[in-house]
Amino acid sequence: MEHLVRVQNEYDRQVLAWLRARIGDAALQAAAQRLTGDRKPYLSTICRSLNVTPPSRRALRSQATRASREVGERYLASIRQLLARPAPAQHGSLNQEHPRQQPC
Repeated sequence: MEHLVRVQNEYDRQVLAWLRARIGDAALQAAAQRLTGDRKPYLSTICRSLNVTPPSRRALRSQATRASREVGERYLASIRQLLARPAPAQHGSLNQEHPRQQPC
């Protein structure tokens, strides 16, 4: 969708993702095409034309932090499960598997 609207920074990318989730790609594309003149429209212009207010930078940042924390918690849970499994039994001692070489 970045080919239809001006995306100048990370906040714009986040607003674009939020807008796509909220109204859908077809509605966003239609709004962008209605507003396209000599240049691509700004995201703020599209939001005003659709009568929607995008979330603040702080709100988007907290959503991203929350999502990152959830991903981290899932990884930690899977690591804890792996560590909770009993170790596989080893056959033979370590010295038998890797005998030391005698100096010549």
